[in-house]
Amino acid sequence: MTTASIASTAYRAEIRNGRHELTADEPLNLGGGDTGPTPDELLEAALASCTAITLRMYANRKEWPVTEINVAVNLERKDDKTIMTRNIQIEGAIDATQRERLLQIAKACPVSKTLSGPIDINTQIV
Repeated sequence: MTTASIASTAYRAEIRNGRHELTADEPLNLGGGDTGPTPDELLEAALASCTAITLRMYANRKEWPVTEINVAVNLERKDDKTIMTRNIQIEGAIDATQRERLLQIAKACPVSKTLSGPIDINTQIV
């Protein structure tokens, strides 16, 4: 479970998962202190890191000579739609077939699957 709490400092949220602590905040131009990534940037980070980790696991299991994986994610909202663009750079001596397989694996990372599927958010005030 992950928790977020906010006190009197405008828009600074302390996030904890029992093992780690980090801060989310809004930029100065939105009234925050810019002391951490915005919630949207954390969502981008979740997809980027999950993709990179999933690709690394797969390449290692296949013993492919992948030396580095870089994933960039950008989230933008247009009208009622959210568009996430994911760009993946893979370094190493792999062929076109392996690259295509890694693209398929990227689309199957757990966060990608979650964001691509139907999501129910059950909310209550306790």
